[in-house]
Amino acid sequence: MILGAATTALSPAISFSVKTPSKQLNGSVVVCSASKHASNKALTGVVFEPFEEVKKELMLVPAVPHLSLARHKYSNDSESAINDQINVEYNLSYVYHAMFAYFDRDNVALKGLARFFRESSAEEREQAEKFMEYQNKRGGKVKLQSIIMPLSEFDDAEKGDALHAMELALSLQKLTNEKLHHVHKVAVKNNDAQMADFVQNRYLRQQVKVIKRMSEYVAQLRRVGKGHGVWHFDEMLLNEGAAA
Repeated sequence: MILGAATTALSPAISFSVKTPSKQLNGSVVVCSASKHASNKALTGVVFEPFEEVKKELMLVPAVPHLSLARHKYSNDSESAINDQINVEYNLSYVYHAMFAYFDRDNVALKGLARFFRESSAEEREQAEKFMEYQNKRGGKVKLQSIIMPLSEFDDAEKGDALHAMELALSLQKLTNEKLHHVHKVAVKNNDAQMADFVQNRYLRQQVKVIKRMSEYVAQLRRVGKGHGVWHFDEMLLNEGAAA
């Protein structure tokens, strides 16, 4: 009389059968047998098969040298939006550089404003370069576009040059904030979580601080008017720069 047979699943790559010598116990014959039929589904808990799933990714790796190997889940819309933002940052840097040159003139001689706008120009240029680095990191191609020639005169008969320039700078920062929000929306629309995080954490948060700072400068310049108070405001900027 055969009492039973045991079947055990051990590994999808192993198939074997073991039989023990027949033994007779109390007049009965006992036969022990173990067998395995290879089956991936029999192995519970496996949720990732790298060598199988990587096949579709291998097919996407470009074989021609002019295409990026790093590009992954990076849409053409995202690439275009980054290039547009690079142009925005360079234009802003150009305007601030023109403001620096104006306030650094010997017949204007507002050294604090000159330093402020020179540093602002450098910051915008650095941000443009960060966007360029990000474009290359994601496998896109940087395409530099034309830059508009900025104004060279910032004097205003009603407001004065300092207030006029600072109001213009504040307006440009708000415009840049709108452009950054557009880049963020493009990233969200294309399900690009990495790009959305890059824009939000590196730029949008900082933009709020910049707008607040320039708003305070505009408010202070409106209080002091066009006369001697502008010189005191300029000295404040000069001292702030020296302290930093």
